[in-house]
Amino acid sequence: MQKLDTQFIQKVRLQDRIATRIITFGGLLVIASVIAILVLIVRVTLPLFQPARTNIVFQFPLSPGSESLLAMGVDNYQETAFTLNDRGVFTFYNLAKGTSFLSLESGAGKNVPLKSIELHKNNQYSMLWADNSVSMTEVAFRFHFAEDGKRTIKPEIKTIAEFPAETRTMEILRVAVRKTEDGRLTKVELLDDNSFRVAREVMSTDLFGNEKKEVVSFPVHEDIPGKITAFTLDEKGDTLFVGTDSGSLLRWDVSGDAGLRTDNVLAVPSGDAITALTMVFGDISVAVGDAKGGLATWSPIWTGDGAQRVTKIRKIHELTPHKAAVVTIVASRRTKVLVSFGADGKVHYDHMTSENHLLDIEHNLTNIAIAGSDSSLIGLDLSNNLIVWNIDNPHPEVSLKTLFGKVWYESYNQPEYVWQSSGGSDDFESKFSIIPLLFGTIKGTLYAMIFAIPLSIFSAVYTSQFTSYGFKKTIKPLIEIMASVPSVVIGFLIALWLGPIIEKSIVELLLFSMLLPLVLVIMMTIMQPYYKTPTLKNRCSGYEFLLLVPVILSTVGLAVWMAPGVEKAFFSGNFLQWLYSDLGVRYDQRNCIIIAFGLGIAVIPIIFSITEDAISNIPSSLTGASLALGASRWQTIWRVVLPSASPGIFAAIMIGFGRAVGETMIVLMATGNTPIMDWSIFNGMRTLSANIAVEIPEAPFNGTLYRVLFLCATLLFALTFILNTGAEVIRERLRKKYGRY
Repeated sequence: MQKLDTQFIQKVRLQDRIATRIITFGGLLVIASVIAILVLIVRVTLPLFQPARTNIVFQFPLSPGSESLLAMGVDNYQETAFTLNDRGVFTFYNLAKGTSFLSLESGAGKNVPLKSIELHKNNQYSMLWADNSVSMTEVAFRFHFAEDGKRTIKPEIKTIAEFPAETRTMEILRVAVRKTEDGRLTKVELLDDNSFRVAREVMSTDLFGNEKKEVVSFPVHEDIPGKITAFTLDEKGDTLFVGTDSGSLLRWDVSGDAGLRTDNVLAVPSGDAITALTMVFGDISVAVGDAKGGLATWSPIWTGDGAQRVTKIRKIHELTPHKAAVVTIVASRRTKVLVSFGADGKVHYDHMTSENHLLDIEHNLTNIAIAGSDSSLIGLDLSNNLIVWNIDNPHPEVSLKTLFGKVWYESYNQPEYVWQSSGGSDDFESKFSIIPLLFGTIKGTLYAMIFAIPLSIFSAVYTSQFTSYGFKKTIKPLIEIMASVPSVVIGFLIALWLGPIIEKSIVELLLFSMLLPLVLVIMMTIMQPYYKTPTLKNRCSGYEFLLLVPVILSTVGLAVWMAPGVEKAFFSGNFLQWLYSDLGVRYDQRNCIIIAFGLGIAVIPIIFSITEDAISNIPSSLTGASLALGASRWQTIWRVVLPSASPGIFAAIMIGFGRAVGETMIVLMATGNTPIMDWSIFNGMRTLSANIAVEIPEAPFNGTLYRVLFLCATLLFALTFILNTGAEVIRERLRKKYGRY
């Protein structure tokens, strides 16, 4: 017998050791899996904050005589570069070999030098010749594929527009030409008397219905504060920006038959000259460089009300300044990147929206240009060397400010938190503020918990302390089964069924919410004397909830009966219209009210079940001692049961909170997914989890949006980790304080 007992004990100990190792291994595996998930999402996120990098890929000397170069460029594949000299000759170079292979002349037959050029769209040039003729020329790189699949690049020079020489009493100093997609041409000439002449082609119809082109020409010569030092045109040729030597920035609307000046602001408070102007990609903002090295962007902002509502330009971004005067600003054709060139030969690489200073290139350059894809920078140094840099800058629009701070976006009247990851055009200014998503997550969770916590805890208290044992065995499994309902089903029901009902009955719902506490107090006051009678007390014990059924039904009937009169008397017969016209609050069918119901239904079973277990596990000796000392049942619950069960109740609330924070399908289907920051219960929100679900199918792999969504996942992970850690600390303290039973 003793031998059998020893063998049995050894077997049990062996099983215990095996179980311990399996459980330990499983726990460590879970921890390792969670850490691996965190490492994965952080690894995808980190490249967002890596600095831009650059390296020289080609460098070779140019032949003598290239000192007269006016412009240069490079193709997107870093295979071919070109230069433009003052005779209008484009020379093309094979970068790999460092030799020229082709020369093409623009303005064939002119035999006159170039007076000035203006760069537009990277490889488009407005060219003013010495005989006052004007041409618009574009450099194009055409790809040809041989039968063996080998690719070659054939450069071409295209003349987009030509204006013949005109006899003028005033000298033309500089010129800018624009051609719209419908073929309309606009030419702006800067004259030596500090004025402009604008010429544009317009379509007209004669008496027979025939369309013909006419040239409309008009001067722009209003009082200009100082000598004109820089000017630029927008893409359509409708808006003219002008900078002067006194630091003034002026704007003209030249879209009609005459120029209309709309702005005259002091862009450089010190009074230093504006030395460079260019339109930022998107044709809304203008970049301004000055003689002190300052670099800023100005954008039209709506001001005034009603008929007086007009746009006025305001400085919205100030970028890293140069140490010398800004000579040239080149705008990217794909992003809001600006490449500025200082008189000291140094180049700055900045992003307008994020105000990120991305790169500094110090190479004593005399001229610069960028590739259309932003992947290359080409420059000529003082030693007559042509240098090509490779630019690695995948996420220039992301910074801590654009993610978590207020940013002044184009066409906005003030800095704001905005999430808008895509738009209808390529020049869209991406907006990646995560604050509206965090706000939406907290807002939706807060309203859901306000609805779920009281119902869950009161139901658990009643079920464990007041109801009969048989009823408890029935109702608790039913509520726990609610947790198995798929969240997509809940989201579908509240979005497509409950939402329209609440919209039609919003006044009734609000009246019911206000009347129910009042009716309950009245009912309890009336029932108090009768409830103490032995007959009623014995029959109602454990089934007190049945008394609430007629109270709730009568309150619903009262609210429905009162609603039309209340709506007519206080809200002009239409509550939703009154809400918008008087309070400026728009009612969205998918709002926080239905989110409270939807998320509440999802988290109530969790909170109820854990709370009920915590209360039921309180030793009966504690409650019995309290009752024996003369305390009522409610006093026992409030002073003994709830404090003793508080660690479990708090854990239940935090688990429910975590469930609500991470919920995706319900908020995805029932919130409207509007990333706004408004505490109103009548509109929706966008949460971190729903945002990931909405955006990730459209996010380009390893693109900025893709990585920002992984950042959202990291924040969601961190948020739940911090909440759970804090909750565990508080729960442990509550356990030590109230758990001595």
